[in-house]
Amino acid sequence: MRAFPRVLFDEAHGQAWSIRREVAAGMNPGYPEDSAYTRAAERLRRLGHDVAAHAEGALTPEVLAGCDVLVIAHPSDSRWERTIGGDPVLGDAELDAVEAFVREGGGLVVLGEYEQDKYGNNLNDLLGRFGLGIAHAMAQDPARCERGVAAWVRGEPAPADGAEDLLAGARSAVFYRTGVVRVGPEAEVLFRTSPTAHPAGEPLAAAVRAGEGRVVVFADSDLFGDDSIGDHDHETLWGNVVTWAARRPAPASAPAGAAAGSAGSAAAHPVTAHPAWERLKAAVEELRPLQAKDGSVERGDPAPAVAAMSEAIGELAPLFPHDAGYLAAVLDDLRRWAGSGYGVPDFLPSLLAFRPELQRVDGREHLVVFPMYTQNGNPNRNFEAVLIRTVWPSWLADLERERYDNPMFVPIAFVDFTAGYDTDSAVLFPETVSVHDKPERFTWGGIFCDREAARFRAVSAAAARTLKLALPPDAARLLESQELAQDTFVLWDLVHDRTHSHGDLPFDPFMIKQRMPYWMYALEELRCDLTAFGEAVKLEAEGVPHARYVQHAILFDRLFRFPITGERVRNYDGLGGQLLFAYLHRNDVVRWTDNSLSIDWDRVPDAVAGLRGEVDKLYRDGIDRPKLAHWLAAHELVAAYVAPHPASTWARGAGALPAEGFPKSAVDAVLPDEFPLSMFYEALRRKLADVVESTRGVRAA
Repeated sequence: MRAFPRVLFDEAHGQAWSIRREVAAGMNPGYPEDSAYTRAAERLRRLGHDVAAHAEGALTPEVLAGCDVLVIAHPSDSRWERTIGGDPVLGDAELDAVEAFVREGGGLVVLGEYEQDKYGNNLNDLLGRFGLGIAHAMAQDPARCERGVAAWVRGEPAPADGAEDLLAGARSAVFYRTGVVRVGPEAEVLFRTSPTAHPAGEPLAAAVRAGEGRVVVFADSDLFGDDSIGDHDHETLWGNVVTWAARRPAPASAPAGAAAGSAGSAAAHPVTAHPAWERLKAAVEELRPLQAKDGSVERGDPAPAVAAMSEAIGELAPLFPHDAGYLAAVLDDLRRWAGSGYGVPDFLPSLLAFRPELQRVDGREHLVVFPMYTQNGNPNRNFEAVLIRTVWPSWLADLERERYDNPMFVPIAFVDFTAGYDTDSAVLFPETVSVHDKPERFTWGGIFCDREAARFRAVSAAAARTLKLALPPDAARLLESQELAQDTFVLWDLVHDRTHSHGDLPFDPFMIKQRMPYWMYALEELRCDLTAFGEAVKLEAEGVPHARYVQHAILFDRLFRFPITGERVRNYDGLGGQLLFAYLHRNDVVRWTDNSLSIDWDRVPDAVAGLRGEVDKLYRDGIDRPKLAHWLAAHELVAAYVAPHPASTWARGAGALPAEGFPKSAVDAVLPDEFPLSMFYEALRRKLADVVESTRGVRAA
């Protein structure tokens, strides 16, 4: 399923609106804005949607097969409106084709008008097939109206009813000369007239599921026209309903299902289907139990396995001509290791020869063989064989080149791997490789966006269900689409990764190599994510489609997955998530009421910016502080929102800390779980334990 939907506007049936500016100008030369949906189309394009007009001919199954959403905006007889031309009546075959399109998973958005029957279209024949209709009426509301015009009715938003909130960030809308919608028991009303209106309490817009598809109907088409879409929350509402209606991606069920590199896909891949690849994996697994923690061989005879590895690599090397030098170096390092008696392996020559950052080409694959440990995975320097694919779409390459320079960053995806990556590890870092002398600096770092995305989708979807959180339609789509989530993560990681070396830094940004209290790592990782969130807000305003999804990903991963994943011993990523949740909850942006979680989506960006401001101030002030004072200030910042352990020495202040032996004594005074989980997170952790465990070694579904 496509990450972004294709939206087709019907403009072949007497529509009074067009997404083509020149056509709108032809209908209404004096005021094209009153006939144009060009801004509505542009809004969708900025969200990543592919938008087109169906300018002539019938709506056939073949026409509809190329889209995910069909929009029909106010067809009319030319006696009543200036129209695009054509018959406003859909033929029986067209009605059947549209119904089938919806029931098989397509989306339909219909925009009618007041006094619906007079316009000569048969929209109600179409809507009736889904239990909907538009009444022949015009609502008026002298008490709740816009600019004193009784016919400009302010809609009363309905509460979210289900797993998605179509009115997220869009609870204010004005309907200009509107009818009312007839709904059945299965429909979700989006807006109603107020109790003071005539007719009172009647639906103005509604949505319904039909088979595998979805239908949205409005009794007014003006609210999304060029001269009205900028009013109130109309623009956000428009994006929400079209995204909600769009054909659904594959569901985020079992994340380890039909995976890249799994048995189902291996036969189609030229490397995984190659007999030498299976022999290479088997040889690596045969060698694994013979190796000690440092990679040396302490028992058995490794020669047959090493010989099999060398032979298999030699057979596979022609499939990777771009890595010829590296694979030749691997074979040399294997021979040298065997000649040395299989001591601690030194693969520095091949490590220096492997330069994936110089080959950031979308889809380029690499065969990687090293003795290495895997972060958050296998702690031993065993041999691993990994097939990886570079993820480098052109839009990301442009952002990296023009705005977020990060020459070391290499986003990658798994094709297949040996047992060391059948773990939580989602990185391929050169510093994990066994070498005698580390180089002065490393030149690349690989992050598996597919594994990050799959884990994020599985845990976030489960958390939303458990917490009864109604998701914005774009967030729901993110959790349903592995392709969209992967691309979202590469943008997030690009900005996050470079932030470690940007800003007011009172210490080495790569302080993971230093001995510090773990909340310092938590704040550094959180700072990078808060920065990435802020950059995503800017990019969204500039029309970068993935930027909105980056915001959802950071928010959900930080709030839902990080705090409940991993051990509670110096869990710095978990602490960063706890801090973000506590800050948002303290500021009433996140609410836990009646065993349901709700989020004030409009206020999230400003709240995230507020926390980022506090962390940035800590960093700026830290430049003038000694180390211990800075650590104490950081502890105080975290403790202002996340309660420290009652037995914490650090919470009692500087006077309680050991006076001698700094920094070791101060760091040793940190409790393994200095900031325990709240009762909220303890309960969530228990409920999602099986889901989190299922994501170990996950492959992209």
